[in-house]
Amino acid sequence: MVERMAERIVRILGGSVNALVDAVENAAPEAVMEQAIRDVDSVMEEVRLDLGRATADRHLASSRLADLNKRHQELSQSIEEAVGLGRDDLAEAAIARQMDLEAQTPTLEKSLADLTEQEKEQEGYLSALMARRREMRGELDRFREIKAARSKEEASTAGGLTASGLEGRLRAAEGAFDRALSQGAGVGSVGHDPDTAAKLAELEALSRANRIQERLAAIKTTKASS
Repeated sequence: MVERMAERIVRILGGSVNALVDAVENAAPEAVMEQAIRDVDSVMEEVRLDLGRATADRHLASSRLADLNKRHQELSQSIEEAVGLGRDDLAEAAIARQMDLEAQTPTLEKSLADLTEQEKEQEGYLSALMARRREMRGELDRFREIKAARSKEEASTAGGLTASGLEGRLRAAEGAFDRALSQGAGVGSVGHDPDTAAKLAELEALSRANRIQERLAAIKTTKASS
């Protein structure tokens, strides 16, 4: 989403408070209270959709990570067999593939952790909105009871008191959502001239080849001592 859900929740609830205060002055608090509840219902639906997407993405990330781990184990067995047959070329190819899988694992693990946290966050938003809606519905029901029992003048006064109580509760809700906001930090990038980039690429290739040879040597040493 372009706008964080926590920010939108605060904006909608805060806007409902302002509109409600204005509506009391215009003797139309009931309509605005009903609209405020509809606004909460709309946001709750969006939160449910976000929660569903986060859950689906988490399942996909978990499945992908399990697949990488399985393939890594299978390659370990293939490397052992290749070394036993004296096929270092095959062993080196399998080791290179293992290293590619290992490079992907941290990113998948972080994605899985982020999605799990996102699920918890969305569940928290949903619970908070449901609680807020129950309170707003209770305020609306009480307002209607007072309106039905008193004269037009008394209903206007009661509406003002009800608005004040609702405003206080919504402000408390805003504070809770404000604490849920998180801030992201941007990461800048540093550029290189073409010559430097080529040298760094060559260095990386040499380093990767050395790591492959070191791992192959270690496997042979382990196999020889067993």
